[in-house]
Amino acid sequence: MRVSIKSGALTVATALLACCLGALGARAAAASLPVSSRWKAGVNYKILSPAQPTNAPAGKVQVIEFFYLACPFCHALEPHIVAWRKHKPSYVQFEQVPVMWAPLQQADARFYYTLLAVGRDDLVPTTFNTLHRLEQAAGGDENVMIGDTAAKTLALQEAFAERHGVPGSAFANAYHSFDVQVELDRARQLGNVYQITATPTIIVDGRFKTGPSYFSYHGNESRLASGDRRVIALINFLTRWVHDHPQAG
Repeated sequence: MRVSIKSGALTVATALLACCLGALGARAAAASLPVSSRWKAGVNYKILSPAQPTNAPAGKVQVIEFFYLACPFCHALEPHIVAWRKHKPSYVQFEQVPVMWAPLQQADARFYYTLLAVGRDDLVPTTFNTLHRLEQAAGGDENVMIGDTAAKTLALQEAFAERHGVPGSAFANAYHSFDVQVELDRARQLGNVYQITATPTIIVDGRFKTGPSYFSYHGNESRLASGDRRVIALINFLTRWVHDHPQAG
């Protein structure tokens, strides 16, 4: 079979063009992911596929911490989160979302959103610390400030709120309100979407999942303390990368 010189040249040119486009595609794919000698995808964080849309406005990077108030590991991370929030970049939109796994977490979630609903988000750190202290006194039992019925749980949480200046009627009204239920439903949906199986878990821009458990021992620190410190540095790295690569999503 005869092949003309023009036909052969065209075939070679087509092959070269395909190779060039393939190389450009590979470089573009690489550029769409963070690159760091310190942080490793699949080790320190997981790349979510597919990525999930966020409610962050243009120019903002969403960070979600999944937690629950009686979680000792969340309590350990909280001081680092508080310090980070004071100095985080203005382009970071941070939100804490409670998990809704079981009655314990569901009761904590309703407690959390009720405090927000009555305008007492300042009581969240106090609640964290109080529950942690009660858990330690109970030998690590997380079922503190939780009754064996919904009514008893409300009574315990309402009494706590009243001791800190929240009228009992206001707390009870918010506790059963439509707005709090909407937040609970959203929390459940987000937990399912991101397949949250451990707390605390951090989601950055709907694309990256991490948390203290993604880190091994470092130096003389325990795994928990080491992870708490390093996950904050990783959050800063990932949010900065997302902000600097707006077309990479």
